[in-house]
Amino acid sequence: MQAILTMTEPLKYHLSVAQIEDELDQVKAAQLDPGRFDPLYKKYYARIVNYVYHRIDSKEIAYEITSQVFYNALNNLAKFKSQGTPFGAWLFQIAGNELNQWFRKNKANRTINIDVAGIAHLKQEVDEKNCDADDQKLFEALQRLGKDDLELIDLRFFEDRPFKEIAEITKMNESACKMRIYRILEKLKHLMK
Repeated sequence: MQAILTMTEPLKYHLSVAQIEDELDQVKAAQLDPGRFDPLYKKYYARIVNYVYHRIDSKEIAYEITSQVFYNALNNLAKFKSQGTPFGAWLFQIAGNELNQWFRKNKANRTINIDVAGIAHLKQEVDEKNCDADDQKLFEALQRLGKDDLELIDLRFFEDRPFKEIAEITKMNESACKMRIYRILEKLKHLMK
């Protein structure tokens, strides 16, 4: 129940180099003794549940998938190699893989939880001069995007993640991530005409 309550909290992402190094020390300790994984689990559990729940729209399934994410993370912790990014980026990649596997297995469609603030921000980006863009046209345009494009729009506008974190989650370079999102916005503009 605690995780559901914290899902609405704003994301706190920006970590300093010192914080990333401290986190890496925690990972190294957990690699030597799995009992020391708890601080990492506590730090990322609510964020991973939120990420999964945002795409599944079922609390029970979100908890199941999140459990599998941390099970896989703990079992593969010895394989983790730091690339100067937060440990969470690796967990989000595992979560993305678990979600994709769940969608394939259950032949289910991905959902996006759209909030008022996210749609307003997206509408502003798509039509800077006139924020009164037609919601119906925007929703139809979003449905015509490919899975990967929709994921980037979701991460940026509906989860309000910074470009740096999106790049780490998707294993892209940050400038390529920005460029791709701006191209998707242009595509949305075109689809809405």
